[in-house]
Amino acid sequence: MTRWRPPAPRSTAIITRDGFEKLKSELDHLWHTLRPEVVKALAAAAAEGDRSENAEYTYRKKQLGEIDRRVRYLSKRIPSLKVAEGAPTDRETVFFGAVIELENVENGDTVRYRIVGPDETDAKRGWISVDSPLARAVLKKKVDDEFEAELPSGRTRFAVIGVEYVES
Repeated sequence: MTRWRPPAPRSTAIITRDGFEKLKSELDHLWHTLRPEVVKALAAAAAEGDRSENAEYTYRKKQLGEIDRRVRYLSKRIPSLKVAEGAPTDRETVFFGAVIELENVENGDTVRYRIVGPDETDAKRGWISVDSPLARAVLKKKVDDEFEAELPSGRTRFAVIGVEYVES
């Protein structure tokens, strides 16, 4: 008997225009450029004979599987995404797409994040998912509002010190 696990929560199907275009170009690159190259290399490796000890053949099969898995995911995900166009009318309130500057109330540290869709998060750039605990806690807050967020390091209190929207 297996252990029942509840299904993982579905990620929010919202994305910026730039993120949507990047996903479409990734799918196009995988399908029209990379996959044909790997198929050609796989056929060449298969033609070499004994496949049981053919490292090139094994590697290419694995690589093709990874490409096909990503293509399947993108083919299902892209049509379900809703592109968030433009900035909201109330530019003082935190909504999807906002670049926010927060101050940690306890220690005074400031951080800057952009709230984006789950498919385009990038920690190095400071882009956090709209599904993250911090983003969920800050949504609909205004400048000078304080809020608490449950982070991996524990419950933390922040103050919103800046909200802006970038046109992309």
